[in-house]
Amino acid sequence: MAASSHSLASSSFFSRSRKFSGSALTPRFSLPKSLLCRKIPGFAGGIIATQRCYSNCDPSDDQSNSGKKLLETIFVACTSVALSFSLFLTDVDPASAFVVTSPRKLQTDELATVRLFRENTPSVVYITNLASRQDMFTLDVFEVPQGSGSGFVWDKDGHIVTNYHVIRGASDLRVTLADQTTYDAKVVGFDQDKDVAVLKIDAPKDKMRPIPIGVSADLLVGQKVFAIGNPFGLDHTLTTGVISGLRREINSAATGRPIQDVIQTDAAINPGNSGGPLLDSSGNLIGINTAIYSPSGASSGVGFSIPVDTVSGIVDQLVKFGKVTRPILGIKFAPDQSVEQLGVSGVLVLDAPPNGPAGKAGLLPTKRDAYGRLVLGDIITSINGKKVSNGTDLYRILDQCKVGEKVIVEVLRGDQKEKIPVLLEPKPEES
Repeated sequence: MAASSHSLASSSFFSRSRKFSGSALTPRFSLPKSLLCRKIPGFAGGIIATQRCYSNCDPSDDQSNSGKKLLETIFVACTSVALSFSLFLTDVDPASAFVVTSPRKLQTDELATVRLFRENTPSVVYITNLASRQDMFTLDVFEVPQGSGSGFVWDKDGHIVTNYHVIRGASDLRVTLADQTTYDAKVVGFDQDKDVAVLKIDAPKDKMRPIPIGVSADLLVGQKVFAIGNPFGLDHTLTTGVISGLRREINSAATGRPIQDVIQTDAAINPGNSGGPLLDSSGNLIGINTAIYSPSGASSGVGFSIPVDTVSGIVDQLVKFGKVTRPILGIKFAPDQSVEQLGVSGVLVLDAPPNGPAGKAGLLPTKRDAYGRLVLGDIITSINGKKVSNGTDLYRILDQCKVGEKVIVEVLRGDQKEKIPVLLEPKPEES
């Protein structure tokens, strides 16, 4: 009976045999008295099962329940046909008919990082440094890339800010925007002492997306930072980290003058990141990525950025005047190690040109006497009462002064200390 019922279920949805008892027509179903489970194949290899169980049916109730049974069986059959028909219409793979792909879910901090990158990427540019070379056989002059770096859009007028060492020694410069359009760039001005340079490109204003300018005076150690740049030529790379330290001091690679209040970060900064922006969690510029401390030349988790408060003043002067007006003493001084060997503290004057501020004021340079013996020049020990122990101290004090300001320079001349007034002059223009 079980085999017969299974065959009946798989070959048709229902069967009916007629039994005549007088003039009455009574429908009769082949159902087991214990239990019958009717199963109809469905989607995804699963089973859409409709179960109706009949047990110990009373023959006297056959006629009264036959209508309900017939309707239920018809309903099951129609449902199966409808599902099968919809499967053929939609042409869906049965194995994945009921597979629902859930959308990718990101955490709140991830969404904030993605949004920051998308909003600030159009402001970051790729800078190529080109140098002229001459073929030794044909004498033809051609340009070859000698370096690359990053930069960012400062304003709608096409000004691009980057590091000076990115453009140093270039015969031509090219700037590539986020949409991969490339423009020839000209140098507006640069400040070697602070490693900052400003370029200009002739690009449509609708392509210029100035980066939001923040403040670096209120930064805290531990807050999140984001660096966007082009390390190893891989354009628009994002790295994240925190502020590891504040008020660091590094020396300019071009002049050796100290750059103060530098931001230290563990965000990965590699060759090619130089000149790119360092952003806070709001997407505002807080520094220019400029240097790393690494024996291998790759990121070691110690990177340095020039604070935006320093950069803003320099860029404003470069855009307006094409140069930075910074006071100088007009001297050349000996390395700090040489002075230490003499057992004194200060800056030893090696040369003081007569037409410079120090020469005009009467500071004495180091020279040789008639017998060829070395006669030490003045040793600067303080300026305006602020102690000068080395060249870094000297530069730090001068950075706080202005052109045209008269300062009192205390020097050690032989065994005597003297105070000499010096009128500070602007730094000569550089090509």
